[in-house]
Amino acid sequence: MFLKQYYLGCLAHASYLIADEASGTAVVVDPQRDVQQYLDDAERVGAKIRYVFLTHFHADFLAGHLELRDRCGAEIRLGAQAKAEYRFVAMKDDDALEFGGVRLQVLETPGHTIESISILVFDLTKDNDKPYAVLTGDTLFIGDVGRPDLRASLGWTAEELGGHLYESLHGKLMTLPDETLVYPAHGAGSLCGKNISSDTVSTMGEQRKFNYALRPMTKEEFVRLVSADQPDAPAYFTYDAILNTRERETLDKALEHGLRPVELEDVLAMSNAGVQVLDVRDASEYAKGHLAGSINIGLGGQYATWAGTVLDPAKPIVIVAEPGREQEAAMRLGRIGFDEVKGYLKDGMVALAGRPDLVWQTERVGAPVLAEELASKEPPLVVDVRSAKEWGAKHLAGSVNLPLSQLAARVGELPRGRRIAVHCAGGYRSSIAAGVLNQHGITDVVELAGGIAAWEAAKLPVVAG
Repeated sequence: MFLKQYYLGCLAHASYLIADEASGTAVVVDPQRDVQQYLDDAERVGAKIRYVFLTHFHADFLAGHLELRDRCGAEIRLGAQAKAEYRFVAMKDDDALEFGGVRLQVLETPGHTIESISILVFDLTKDNDKPYAVLTGDTLFIGDVGRPDLRASLGWTAEELGGHLYESLHGKLMTLPDETLVYPAHGAGSLCGKNISSDTVSTMGEQRKFNYALRPMTKEEFVRLVSADQPDAPAYFTYDAILNTRERETLDKALEHGLRPVELEDVLAMSNAGVQVLDVRDASEYAKGHLAGSINIGLGGQYATWAGTVLDPAKPIVIVAEPGREQEAAMRLGRIGFDEVKGYLKDGMVALAGRPDLVWQTERVGAPVLAEELASKEPPLVVDVRSAKEWGAKHLAGSVNLPLSQLAARVGELPRGRRIAVHCAGGYRSSIAAGVLNQHGITDVVELAGGIAAWEAAKLPVVAG
């Protein structure tokens, strides 16, 4: 048996290839949308991908099940409670798929979603009765469990799904042997949980000992515990969860019409017509000069997650990138189903060399300079765009907390006519925020270079609570 984990850091997403060399059969579980790596590895071990499983309809990324179906004829398999537009085979409790020396056995484990499944992996050359591993999807993470509050817009309450999650964990997953390896669909940084470990594999024994959500407690206590203090869910989560149930265009086809150079004048016309102009360069480069009205979400950070939070999936997008990085920018948008890319600015910022009237800058200052401004007679209002949890741990005295995920909706709370100083932890989110504020007519903005980390490095005070 060949089992490989693929970990996509920017989305904290884990997917899996399971192959049996003797029978030449391979299965992919929870694939990302760019699927070539699975095809290459299956070929390398002499196998063909014949099946693709989704443990549930993921909310934080668009899965590559249709891509694998169309590329190599893989049969799609989902949990018995799943409903989708495309053809699939429904798998209920104890249904199994056996090929050569491998058996995959399904456990229905609703809770994170109603259709969630976990997959027991048996290496039949070693043990017919005890599973070698369990692929837990978003039901059980390392150090955490899947949040039950993401399906409210689809008719499921956190209390209902939390109750199902408790039963799935205690009645099924926690009955597995201690030595069973646990392979989840996400790691630290994913918004599908609140306390996920940076480890990407564990054992059931370790999780029984150290996972806070698996401690002995009543169902009611469990539901309260796992529903509390969850991070804000980006707006695109429901969009992707629904899109994962639909027949839709594959990534290759989306990139065909999205990767074309667009002349500056056409970009300007498109922007005036409501197209979103996305600058994917580093925040420091964006600050030096960018196309007026564009928004910065740099490729160097959690690009897809913040694009899904800030951008509208229904509106077309034009990319501004360093030459040679346009495909990466479009492909990573495609991973979350943002396929309405209409091209990229030909020659990038070089196209604006003769048009200084179209170039805006973001004022960035170091911590000592901002400290001087704050001590002046007319200090700026400090807007901290980190999460409420981060702000509660430490913040600049007198700052207001408007998390970036809520900024556009709450921008009306900010005073007009007063200078705004915006910051985050290190400068990535504050650059996005500066663009959001500019789009809403707030242009007297200064950004704290290096964020609160730079503020503390300069030995300047912070407060807690």
